[in-house]
Amino acid sequence: MTIYRLENDALVQLPQTSFDRLGLKERTDIQRILRDYIEVISPETMVLAEEYGDWEDSRRRIDLLGLTREAQLVVIELKRTDDGGHMELQSLRYAAMVSTMTFDQAVRAHQSYLAKLGQDPEAAEERIREFLEYTEDEPSLDNGVKIVLASADFSKEITSSVLWLNDQGLDITCVRLRPHQAIEGIFLDIQQVIPLPEASEFQVAIREKNREREVAQTSSKDHTKYNVSTPSGQFSSLSKRGLMLKVVQEAIRLGVTPEQIMAAVSKRGNRLFISLQGHHTAQDIAVANAKDEYRFFSKDEEVFFVGDRSYLLMNQWSKTPTERALAEILSILPDGHGITVQALS
Repeated sequence: MTIYRLENDALVQLPQTSFDRLGLKERTDIQRILRDYIEVISPETMVLAEEYGDWEDSRRRIDLLGLTREAQLVVIELKRTDDGGHMELQSLRYAAMVSTMTFDQAVRAHQSYLAKLGQDPEAAEERIREFLEYTEDEPSLDNGVKIVLASADFSKEITSSVLWLNDQGLDITCVRLRPHQAIEGIFLDIQQVIPLPEASEFQVAIREKNREREVAQTSSKDHTKYNVSTPSGQFSSLSKRGLMLKVVQEAIRLGVTPEQIMAAVSKRGNRLFISLQGHHTAQDIAVANAKDEYRFFSKDEEVFFVGDRSYLLMNQWSKTPTERALAEILSILPDGHGITVQALS
């Protein structure tokens, strides 16, 4: 597709160029940029790993390994050439290699990825669970593997192969990346060419319908709600995170410190809170601790002020850790604390 700039009631064509002429490399430039803006070629996807190759032949590496919100792995292969090389065959090999990946292996892959970026690898599991909105102890990944091929263009051999493979039930998307040069800089024309956007929704609907029974049988998301009674009030139909926030608020009101709560909670106790000296907003605390805000309660009214410090409570709770932590916190409260919890089906 030709790109034009509207200029003084005239259309000025932006000349198409190539990644090679621009001096842009696959790994250090294109891959690095798309890694941080993965949604432009694979919407609703998080990047699990980069240059992933956790198998015997370590020379073979997936450019980017992603995960959809439906817990489906995504093999993402990038080329800067005008024909795509043999990327469809390469991606099929990679999809087969990762098809047996477990949730624990996905967490380890993401830990390595975060470490390379200079981020906290211990946050890997919680980041994945939060992205999936999945809180059970033993989540499972979808059996299918999605493939995304992104290249400056694709040969007829590749497009024919991909169309046939999709007819056989595979899930392969081809995204064309065409750079254009202008005085203002470089423009990137990004278009999904297979399947055509008009047909994508229909094809996804058919694929999802075929997997509906399997997903319904294997899904183990927990949506338990809780009623909580405290001396401060009655609270109905709370989520697990809402339950823990109310109980911790009441514990601190009764004089229990965040440090005592962390010592009492046996699993992830040392990561329950982040804090900052002085009186601060929730954002100030998160930034000072270099933590992702979504992993902690983030409203200013949810900040705990104890002594000369400000605290934020972790909001990542699955069923078993929630019930265990709840019992451990209640065990250190003064007699007659007046807190009762009722789990709703």
